Amino acid sequence: MCGRFTLGEIKELVTRFSIDHPLADMPKPRYNISPGQNVPIVVEEGSRSLIIMRWGLVPSWAKDPRIGNRMINARSESAADKPAFRSAMKARRCIVPTTGFYEWKKGSDGKRPYIARLKDERLFGMAGLYEKWKSPQGSEMLSFTILTTTANHLMSSIHERMPVILDRQDEGVWLEQGPLDADELERIFTPFPSERMEAYEVSTRVNDASVEGEDLIDPVRTAGVQTVLF
Repeated sequence: MCGRFTLGEIKELVTRFSIDHPLADMPKPRYNISPGQNVPIVVEEGSRSLIIMRWGLVPSWAKDPRIGNRMINARSESAADKPAFRSAMKARRCIVPTTGFYEWKKGSDGKRPYIARLKDERLFGMAGLYEKWKSPQGSEMLSFTILTTTANHLMSSIHERMPVILDRQDEGVWLEQGPLDADELERIFTPFPSERMEAYEVSTRVNDASVEGEDLIDPVRTAGVQTVLF
């Protein structure tokens, strides 16, 4: 699962993802992106662009856009068969840029938040799907969901699911128009290697979706020791 994430390297977005058409007004760095909020998303429709979309996919056939509140994640194993995601899997794949994602670990004292990120890449991409929805009044809304897969060894100590993290070599493939074959999907949906990631506990302040700031990704220290999982 992925219920919160960060996007701190805003200035690097255009270069990192080879964007042909950047946004006129780039957003500020974010450290507690929550469902229902607007996020810059990478798409390729003839050329590669950044487009602002709402987190929580609203299918084109939906009568009520609030359905998106339940569509923040899609299981990669079954998305191609689900009515809400089936069409997008074939033709509307996107990359969700991030610098890290949060997950909560259950313990005897409740759930504790952790942030997971890549060791050698500050900015990376999660596999997403997007849709275009029109209101009865004719206004259009773009929204997205993040695909998840089984947790790798690192993340399994925190949660059983994790986002589908795209290897750089697969980003172009993922953005191609049209369906991907089974071998390509199997490779892309394979959990990202644990040895290329790190995760550590952060403050429970991140539990409040209204709280923002770079200090949210600071590690919790116990007796002066930083907790890090490898």
